[in-house]
Amino acid sequence: MTLSMPPIPNLHAIAPEIIVLLTSLLVLLIDLIQLRGKKGGLAFLGAAGLALAGIFSYKLLQHPLATDIPGFAVDAYAQFFKIIFCLAGLMVIGISVRYLTLEGFSLGEYYSIILLAILGQMIMASGTHLLVIYVGLELMAISLYILAGFFKHHPKSNEAAVKYFLLGSFSSGIFLYGIMMAYGLTGSLDLSVIAGKVAGAELTGLLLLAVIMMGAGFAFKIAAVPFHFWTPDVYEGSPTSVTAFMSVGPKAAAFAALIRVFSSAFGTLRVEWTTLFICLSIATMVTGNLVALRQTNIKRMLAYSSIAHAGYLMVGFVAGGELGISSMLLYLRIYAFMNIGAFGVVILLNRVGGIGDRIDDFAGLSKVSRASAFVMLVFMLSLAGIPPTAGFAGKFYIFMAAVKNGYVWLAVIGVLNSAVSAYYYLRVIMRMYMVEPGDEPVLNVSTALSAILLIAVVGIIAIGIFPGFCLDLARTSVTSIL
Repeated sequence: MTLSMPPIPNLHAIAPEIIVLLTSLLVLLIDLIQLRGKKGGLAFLGAAGLALAGIFSYKLLQHPLATDIPGFAVDAYAQFFKIIFCLAGLMVIGISVRYLTLEGFSLGEYYSIILLAILGQMIMASGTHLLVIYVGLELMAISLYILAGFFKHHPKSNEAAVKYFLLGSFSSGIFLYGIMMAYGLTGSLDLSVIAGKVAGAELTGLLLLAVIMMGAGFAFKIAAVPFHFWTPDVYEGSPTSVTAFMSVGPKAAAFAALIRVFSSAFGTLRVEWTTLFICLSIATMVTGNLVALRQTNIKRMLAYSSIAHAGYLMVGFVAGGELGISSMLLYLRIYAFMNIGAFGVVILLNRVGGIGDRIDDFAGLSKVSRASAFVMLVFMLSLAGIPPTAGFAGKFYIFMAAVKNGYVWLAVIGVLNSAVSAYYYLRVIMRMYMVEPGDEPVLNVSTALSAILLIAVVGIIAIGIFPGFCLDLARTSVTSIL
């Protein structure tokens, strides 16, 4: 009797994950050997690994490869999201170096944990098996719990980590219960098998409850109302660079898994879960924008802004179809530029003790540094959705998809909420250009931070004027799952 060896998976197809994992381990190893000294080299190593992984993801997007790994898809859809994760990670590492040194927490493990969180996000984007998606979600979540409390001597950072851990664990439990119920009803955790079972089964209360529980688990990760309560406190208390990462990477990963699970496994129940996400979308847009109007802390304002943007993204999800989903992918890529860029300017003004976190700290910035004020101006205009920035292009395609698919009234609600949001974004601009500076801000300028802000501004303006390339790339990616 001869034993046959299992087939070796095509490692080239999972090259981005391998590169990110090996880079994370290498950063830890070098940090252990180095012990002392500056950590800029580790940051550069982490950024180089992410850049290489992003290049491989782009090549795989153009020429997808088959893999023999069960429950793991290497399609164009997953690669598009992996490019977003690598881009977000690169930008966050770039804005972190000077900030961590300033706060006295320049530790090499920070970059390794960032890479592990991105690895979890990649697994979520590629997962076609509910257990694989859950493993990726937990790897990402545990990494973020650590990062939220990275400033272990700061009470706010500790508070943020504890709140995020407790509420995150609770939401993971709800999601896991949904998975358990889906398995009990269908006998499988594979999305394609579940889709076949659901299509031929009668809709029952238990099946609907399983869908709702999984939707609730995803809603926590994207900070949708009423699962948003953790967001402002965690965003405010976490290190600013971590907040920037939280606002983009986990949200994109959650949407990647959400779209795949609900479109593939529960596509025949679209009428039922569309009603759920319409309610979530409206509540999220309205709550996020109205509460943001009253904020005086820039990080809390951007937290509620992030909640509102999750509502806009759900409009695209409700609209569905190629245009609706591809507009979501385009918006998530744009969101990485404008949100991480905005937090980068907050870091530019940051001083130990939380100085630079208040909106009033931006008073008179244009008179101190015209370049810094202009950069923040671009980010605020893009977040508000004012042309010719990329934020306008992203919202335009999402609302157009809603109109084309018969959700005109939902698009109108989205446009009205976008108009409301302009008030608190323009308030920051007014402080920078129309108010005299009090204490002159001390700008923490560094080469890496300046480069990231420049890349973000160029990306926002370029996509705003020429959105066609990114939208076509998103459409190509979406066709692999629709």
